[in-house]
Amino acid sequence: MDKDVRVRFAPSPTGALHIGGVRTALYNYLFARKTGGTMILRIEDTDQTRYVPGAEEYIQEALAWAGIELNESPWTGGPFAPYRQSERKASYMEYAQKLVNEGNAYYAFDTPEELEAMRERLKAARVANPQYDALSRMQMRNSLTMPEDEVKARITSGEPYVIRIKVPRKEEIRLNDLIRGWVMVHSATLDDKVLMKSDGMPTYHLANVVDDYLMKISHVIRGEEWLPSAPIHVLLYKFLGWEEQMPQFAHLPLILKPDGNGKLSKRDAERHGFPIFPLQWTDPNGGEQVAGFREEGYLPDALVNFLAFLGWSPGSTEELFTMPQLIEAFSLERIGKAGTKFDIDKAKWYNQQYLRMRSDDELTRMLQEQLDKNEVEYAPETARKVALEIKERAVFPQDLWKDGAVYFIRPARYDEAVAAKKWNAEAATIIEQFADAVENSSQALTAEGAKNLLQEVLDKNNVKIGRVMQAVRLALTGLGSGPDLMNMIEIIGNKETAERLRTALHQLQVNG
Repeated sequence: MDKDVRVRFAPSPTGALHIGGVRTALYNYLFARKTGGTMILRIEDTDQTRYVPGAEEYIQEALAWAGIELNESPWTGGPFAPYRQSERKASYMEYAQKLVNEGNAYYAFDTPEELEAMRERLKAARVANPQYDALSRMQMRNSLTMPEDEVKARITSGEPYVIRIKVPRKEEIRLNDLIRGWVMVHSATLDDKVLMKSDGMPTYHLANVVDDYLMKISHVIRGEEWLPSAPIHVLLYKFLGWEEQMPQFAHLPLILKPDGNGKLSKRDAERHGFPIFPLQWTDPNGGEQVAGFREEGYLPDALVNFLAFLGWSPGSTEELFTMPQLIEAFSLERIGKAGTKFDIDKAKWYNQQYLRMRSDDELTRMLQEQLDKNEVEYAPETARKVALEIKERAVFPQDLWKDGAVYFIRPARYDEAVAAKKWNAEAATIIEQFADAVENSSQALTAEGAKNLLQEVLDKNNVKIGRVMQAVRLALTGLGSGPDLMNMIEIIGNKETAERLRTALHQLQVNG
């Protein structure tokens, strides 16, 4: 095992953690555990204007719920603390200054109005990609176009400025990505990114490179959206003299909309009626509440298994993996380049499989919690029987209650459409006789016993079971479809069965 593997997940506390972020964290975690390495979480909060209260706590809770364990973080500490970039502010200017002193970065004093005028000028000149680059920088107000004494005077007087990287005019920048292979970008296509903002805080570009170096990060596993920034990061490693220590990069494929047309967004998820955040999120500003996978009833191990397969394949037909099995099977080489469609039906399938694998005791407890919540009286043994009866068709834990309530609560109303079609004198006769037979039975009915008893009543009246079965169901459940009726009779017992049948006879007669 390579004990030197150090990976990091570096979210920004700007709101709820997107499900794509959970996948990035998961891949980092799987790789770290597979290689015997270290999993680090670093909060990238350099943009204080976008900081959202509660977001950091949300990230911590979401990862813990998913079973992604951290070796080093703001909460666990570690040898490279602090793990919040806002607390590392003092170190960034030192490296930015080094870049300026060695001619690889420069001070820029341009106002927002001047920057906008530059872009409009370039647009008018039909420049395809108007940006602050090797050509346009020589027409702007910066330390490359001003005398040194003027630059010093402006800085001394407190005039706002930023520090920009000085991208070489003609250079091929190469990056060997572990997922995509060699990526080559010509420097002429890049702009001179801001490294230090006017408020003294670094941008992502400088901060993540400095921190990755200082924290001895060996592999940067992150989303495809960061691939266009990677050449800038490669240049920074080169300019700072850290080329030998540059981590290996792996840019993950996009998670696509269900139709495969573009990157999955919160709006797409809302339109298709599924969550996009691991946990429920309440916006502290507007109070908007957005559903989470946890609150919708997804089990963490099911969601983790589903997310692992959004871009990665084990190379076999096997689909169900526990976290330890994922760790054992995982490799960066088996992550694809192409984006992966977000198939919510597949996520539901995973949830159903994992729910079925829960122990009888766990399933019973899940149902009992919902019975207690809904203030329903029940015998523990009945709750157990109902949970096991429903488990094969339940997709979410709440389905145990949704489909199981009918075992505990008598119908308050009866499906009118079914009653209109199936409730008639013949059905009423059979149900009345069946109620008598159930009531007079000397022993508790099993499913088989209930079936035989109903068949005796049908044979006596020369009626086929198909003619009255839906009416019997209506009488017991109030619905036209649902659980296996004979099993239900065994679970709810003779007395309750007979009373439900008689109540239906009375109610449906009264209603005509």
